[in-house]
Order: sequence, then structure tokens, then C-alpha cells
Amino acid sequence: MRMVLVAALLASAGCTPVEMRGETPAAAPVAAACNADSLGDLVGKRASDARADVMQTRSGARTLRWIAPNTAVTMDFRADRLNVYVDAKGRIERFTCA
Repeated sequence: MRMVLVAALLASAGCTPVEMRGETPAAAPVAAACNADSLGDLVGKRASDARADVMQTRSGARTLRWIAPNTAVTMDFRADRLNVYVDAKGRIERFTCA
């Protein structure tokens, strides 16, 4: 009898509604999105660490990823990442934020 009572109590404990009072928890902050619109003047320039710093600052991106020809990249979307596409000679071709 005692086992049946314990089992019934455990089963009903999982079904008890939880009442939330006050404010609901805030959602996790969204990372600032990058904006590549102001980087057009860098197309055709040679890629470098110094330019990477400038591009990251001007775009507001948290991270930067160089993408050379025939480079495999992940397809995950990150609004705070600047993708910099370079040609075989190391010159900047275009930018995307993703």
C-alpha cells in the first residue's frame, strides 16, 4: 500500500502547475548585428590584420572571418560576424554579415 501511495504522490508532483508572479525572465541579449554597408571603399585592397581591425570596428562585427577561394565554411548564421571574401591574390572582393 505504501508503494502505491508513494508512486501516486510522485506522479502527481510532476503535474502540479507552477504559478509565476512578478516579471517574466528577460530573454538573453541579442548580439549586435554587423553592417557591411560602410566597407565598399575597401574592395580591391589587400587583406591585412590592420584592415581587419578597421573592418571590424566600422562594421560593428564581433568577429571576422576571411574566406578565400575554395575555402570550406560553415553555414551557421551569426548576425555579429563579418565575412570577408578575398581572391587568390589576397585582395578583398566583397563582404557579408552572417
